[in-house]
Amino acid sequence: MQRLTVSLRGGFEQRDNCLLFHFTGQLDAYSEKQFLTYVSDVLKANTSSLVIDLSKIDFLDSSGLGAMVQLAKQCNDAKRSFLVVGNARVAQTVKLVRLEEFLHLVPDLDSALSKLAA
Repeated sequence: MQRLTVSLRGGFEQRDNCLLFHFTGQLDAYSEKQFLTYVSDVLKANTSSLVIDLSKIDFLDSSGLGAMVQLAKQCNDAKRSFLVVGNARVAQTVKLVRLEEFLHLVPDLDSALSKLAA
């Protein structure tokens, strides 16, 4: 895990023909630019499916949601699978704005990986 901002850490691994990103901390107005840059830079060099694991995120605001929507659109345009793993707090925020289907929100990592394998 590398520090992207004071409040956000992230890392990724190649796994079962997908890029799995893990993040901890806060995905908000202060960290969304670094979050997007980090994920986009990795995506440029890879065509695998994308799983964003936000299960260890403490706080997600509208800027963080906007970044997730941008990534989902990029993946849709590139015909790349995109899934988001969220904890209860993330899921509540995503469902509040009715983005759970667009972001392909799943409750845990096993669900995400089995969806990609199907």
